[in-house]
Amino acid sequence: MIKIYIALIIVGILAGVAAGAKYYYDSTQATIATLRENNVQLQIAADTAMASVDTLKSDMAKQAELNNQLQKDLQKAEQYGDSLRNKLQQLDLVRDAIMDAEKLEGKMNGATAKIWRSITRDTGGDDYPIPDWLQQSKDRARNQNGSESGKDNSTSSSPTEAGATQ
Repeated sequence: MIKIYIALIIVGILAGVAAGAKYYYDSTQATIATLRENNVQLQIAADTAMASVDTLKSDMAKQAELNNQLQKDLQKAEQYGDSLRNKLQQLDLVRDAIMDAEKLEGKMNGATAKIWRSITRDTGGDDYPIPDWLQQSKDRARNQNGSESGKDNSTSSSPTEAGATQ
């Protein structure tokens, strides 16, 4: 009988060891599966992060290029502003207004119309024709656009006001 008890104890111990081995194997396999899933997720996250870094690098390169272009445009605009300031310093508008106000008015109206047409063109608007009050004569229109000639440059202010309201 002792031999049977010893055999049962040995069988029980072996069954316990087998059950423990089975539990250890199952839990290890579950852990491996979880780690594999986590590894896939981490790989996807790393790939996404690298793609984001690459996108940021290309965006920064584009932004740097655009900043350089803006800087060049700003320098051109500053040079243009400086040239305008120099031109205005060379002009004596008060003396011109006193000596020949009508001629100055024609030049100013022509230059203003030219600037507005340029602004409209640059901002994508339709290029509108020269106003009627500037088209009264070719010589007069040339003088009002800023070129000099010996012709009469008189302009009355009523067509100017009528042209402005059209």
